[in-house]
Amino acid sequence: MTLYKGIQGFSVQNLSADPTDPNEGQLWYNSTSNVWKLTSATTAGSWATGGSLNTVRSNLAGAGIQTAALAFGGIDTAPTSATEEYDGATWTNSNNLNTARYALAGCGTQTAGLAFGSEPPSGATEEYNGTSWATSPGSMNTARAHSTGCGTQTSALAFGGEQDPPITGATEEYNGATWASSGSLNTARRNLGGAGTQTAALGFGGETGPAITGATEEYNGSTWTSNPTGLNTVRRGVAAAGIQTAALSSGGEIPGTGFTGATEEYNGSTWTTVSSLATARGLLAGAGTTSAALAFGGNTGSRSGATEEWLEAGALTTKTITVS
Repeated sequence: MTLYKGIQGFSVQNLSADPTDPNEGQLWYNSTSNVWKLTSATTAGSWATGGSLNTVRSNLAGAGIQTAALAFGGIDTAPTSATEEYDGATWTNSNNLNTARYALAGCGTQTAGLAFGSEPPSGATEEYNGTSWATSPGSMNTARAHSTGCGTQTSALAFGGEQDPPITGATEEYNGATWASSGSLNTARRNLGGAGTQTAALGFGGETGPAITGATEEYNGSTWTSNPTGLNTVRRGVAAAGIQTAALSSGGEIPGTGFTGATEEYNGSTWTTVSSLATARGLLAGAGTTSAALAFGGNTGSRSGATEEWLEAGALTTKTITVS
C-alpha cells in the first residue's frame, strides 16, 4: 500500500498547534482542537473575512502588510484619532493620533507609520513608532484633504487631493523631516488610490470634480506619465495595495450607481478584473501586496468596520477536514 508520506513526502503529524510554515499538501492532526487539517493552494485570487475594526469608520488611512497593518483616523459620527494594529486575525487599539481627523492619507509600516492631511484641508503630519504618534515639524506645502500617499516614513509621497476648492494634482516628497514639492499629476483629482514607493509610484481612479476617472499614472521620482489603460471599473474612494508594477485596487463608489466591491490587479501596464470584495464599500483603506492584501473600514451607506484579506491564486491556505 502506498503511504501518504510516499505520495506527498510528509509524515502525518499529531500536533498541539498548527505549524507556522506548512508546505502545500501537508496533512496533520491538531490535538488541541481535535480536527484534521490540510494545506492547499488557492486556484484563484479571493477575499476572505478578517477581524473587524474596533472603531467603525470611513475616510480612514492605512499602512503596513496583511499580517501587521495599521489603521488610523477616519470618521463615524465625528472625526476620530483612533489607531489600531492588525496581527492577521484581530485589531488591537493603540495610542491615538494627536489630532483627530478624517480624509487623511498614510503610508509606511505598523512600526513606522506616517499620517498627513485631513478635512478641512491640512498639511499636518504625524509619525508613528509602533507605540505612539509624534507631530512632525514638517507640514505639507499644499494643505489638502482626500489625497493619497505611498512609500515609507522617511521616504514618502503625497499626491492629489482637494484644497476646498480646487482639486489638485500637487505632489510632494517627504524625507522624514520636511516636504518638498515635485511634479503634479496630469489629471488633478481627489479620493484616488496610490501604491508603490517615492521613486516608483502609481496613482489611479478618483474624481476630478464634475466626473470620476479611471485614469492611471506612474511616477518615476520627478514626473508623472499617463498610462492609456485605466481602471476597468471607473470609481472613487478605492483601497490600494502593492507596488507600481503589481498593484491592487478594491472597492469604491460610482456616483449614481452606488458602492462597489470591484477588485482589479495591475501588472505594470494593464488592469485585470478579479474577485470582488464581499462587502461593497467606498472610502475604505488598504495595505499589503497583490499576493496578500488587506481592505478595511469604509462606507456602505453606513460606516463599516469590515476587514477582508486577499489571497492571490496559488497562495497556501489551511483547511479543516470534515469527517463523519
